[in-house]
Amino acid sequence: MASLPNTLSFSSSLSTTATLLPCRRFIAFPRRRFSVQAKIREIFMPALSSTMTEGKIVSWIKSEGDKLSKGDSVVVVESDKADMDVETFYDGILAAIVVPDGETAPVGAPIGLLVDSPEEVAEAKAKAAKSAPSPAAPAAAAPAPAAPESTPPPTPPAKSVSDGPRKTVATPQAKKLAKQHKVDIATVVGSGPFGRITPADVEAAAGIAPSKSNVSPPVSPAPVAPAPAPKSPAGSAAPPPIPGSSVVPFTTMQSAVAKNMVESLSVPTFRVGYPVTTDALDALYAKVKPKGVTMTAILAKAAAMALVQHPVVNATCKDGKNFVYNSNVNVAVAVAINGGLITPVLQDADKLDLYLLSQKWKELVDKARAKQLQPHEYNSGTFTLSNLGMFGVDRFDAILPPGQGAIMAVGASKPTVLADKDGFFSVKSKMLVNVTADHRIIYGADLAAFLQTFSKIIENPESLTL
Repeated sequence: MASLPNTLSFSSSLSTTATLLPCRRFIAFPRRRFSVQAKIREIFMPALSSTMTEGKIVSWIKSEGDKLSKGDSVVVVESDKADMDVETFYDGILAAIVVPDGETAPVGAPIGLLVDSPEEVAEAKAKAAKSAPSPAAPAAAAPAPAAPESTPPPTPPAKSVSDGPRKTVATPQAKKLAKQHKVDIATVVGSGPFGRITPADVEAAAGIAPSKSNVSPPVSPAPVAPAPAPKSPAGSAAPPPIPGSSVVPFTTMQSAVAKNMVESLSVPTFRVGYPVTTDALDALYAKVKPKGVTMTAILAKAAAMALVQHPVVNATCKDGKNFVYNSNVNVAVAVAINGGLITPVLQDADKLDLYLLSQKWKELVDKARAKQLQPHEYNSGTFTLSNLGMFGVDRFDAILPPGQGAIMAVGASKPTVLADKDGFFSVKSKMLVNVTADHRIIYGADLAAFLQTFSKIIENPESLTL
């Protein structure tokens, strides 16, 4: 009998629960959030190298509507040095392609949209159409000078940029200015490509645009824009284009090469030339060439062995305040490929034997010409070798790559009449080697000693095959 009250009490609690069920069901229905908001993921333009600021879409491997699995290659992106496959980190459906083939986008900008189910594809497409202001911006800017309605067009692009991509994309200088002037960069509306925030945008948000920026005065007086337009054609000093000529824009790789060459002008360099007798080298090459050894591998091996004895030539100076002795001897070799120049790196060239080094070099050249080099295979060099001897060039100077201490330019080996100490003449093969070095860390005596060591190795090449 003592158990009856407990049983009744339990049944009464059930009845109480039963009376509350309708109320709980009423509250539960509106909480189905999964049906209200779709889960749309953005595929961003990746940074494929430390110097990459924007990338070009070579081709989309997948098409809109294709199902993707984690790890699938989705798109091929051209960086400043190579073409690389970009993989997805999620399963889903490629709902929309934001940046089509042949177009460029800054690093971090959305290039595609991924959804979980087919029902979300329509919403993703609408978002893609909404967050693509770049094609509309030039179109709106073109009629602005022609008609007095130039003030309305700038307003809609500004709204579409702010409402589009969820991730804030800003240039490094813009981020620095925002931190300096205590501006919340998330609230700044970007005027750059794909809504990218520029330094001028941050200055305008901080209220200091008139005093610091030279770009903002032309922007603020919009009506004055038509006035300079007629002056620019009349006052332009540039000659008219030659009939039949065409303007070819830089490829991504050519732009990177041009940027590096301009950057190298800020480094104080000097050049030292040295003649090297190559009779023994030519004999060694004739012996090992049938085994697959290349002259480039022999020169790289000789340079690496000399660098071990002269580590300051293998050092680097990046900030002008200190320099680094590199523990690895990584010899980069310049290779001309279609549409640019790249320097595959023979890592630890001093530790590899000549045959393995030559095999590694062939693999790197094949990958470079296919534009499939990984970043560590072209940006880890500590010393560069450039060889134009195979083209018959007897001597040339090379431009120092940024972030390295020296680069060696090797000319062709040619028969030369020489006189010995006793006055007897003989004909020997000689090549001229010129080295360009960073004078902040390498001095003339350092480079002369390095070239003497390199010459001894070339003139007595037995050590190269050990």
